[in-house]
Amino acid sequence: MDYYKIGQRIRKFRKAYHLSQEQLAEKVGISTTHMSHIETGNTKLSLPVFVDIAKALCVQTDELLHDTPKKDKTAIKGELEEILDSCSMQDMHIMEDVVKAVKASLDKYRDSY
Repeated sequence: MDYYKIGQRIRKFRKAYHLSQEQLAEKVGISTTHMSHIETGNTKLSLPVFVDIAKALCVQTDELLHDTPKKDKTAIKGELEEILDSCSMQDMHIMEDVVKAVKASLDKYRDSY
């Protein structure tokens, strides 16, 4: 396991959320020094801390473990359109409600961090 690469991915997501190491460390419940060592790969990461970091950054753990190519918005919209095309009108109304609820939940979750 390449702890340096994991640390660099953590740093990338942390910066994308405009968080300092201190802010992320506080959310996770570790010291700023420990966070620095994690990002530089100078310390091994415990599973509970790893999971807490992923939660604090609102990312899947896989995104921190692996460089996975991200689909762009157009590709994702195309896949969603294919799913919706196979739905009845009733299904589409339900899907709309579900998507709105998930979006509201994500917004609330992000605001809590």
